[in-house]
Amino acid sequence: MGRRAQEKKARRRNEPKETASGLPVVSKSTARYLHCAPRKVALVAKEIRNKSVAEALDALRFMHKPSAVPYVERALKSAIANAENVSPDPYNLVVGEIRVEGAPMMKRIQPASMGRAFRVRKRLSHLHIYLTEDFA
Repeated sequence: MGRRAQEKKARRRNEPKETASGLPVVSKSTARYLHCAPRKVALVAKEIRNKSVAEALDALRFMHKPSAVPYVERALKSAIANAENVSPDPYNLVVGEIRVEGAPMMKRIQPASMGRAFRVRKRLSHLHIYLTEDFA
């Protein structure tokens, strides 16, 4: 195993046991390489940050961002399912931290006039959701 792989494995082992605000993490979910721009996902993530799980699911149901909402909803439901192993009632938990990061871009070529070509960047994103028991 190479040096980079060992470092990556060590980072995974040292996953955060608490959020940035210092609250203990009950459950987490990670969705990687989402085919949606990080800015769009971040707008949806901002709306459910520091809300209870039930409120967050309701907010997602009525939010009009058709490209990003399904990804965030799927990741939140995954975090709830992970919490069922630890917490007796996962719907009393709170979205303690939700983080959106840029992923590697897919680069495509758009033909243009006079033999030129324009680069099209299809942006991907990573989404991390951490559920806690208390409000931040």
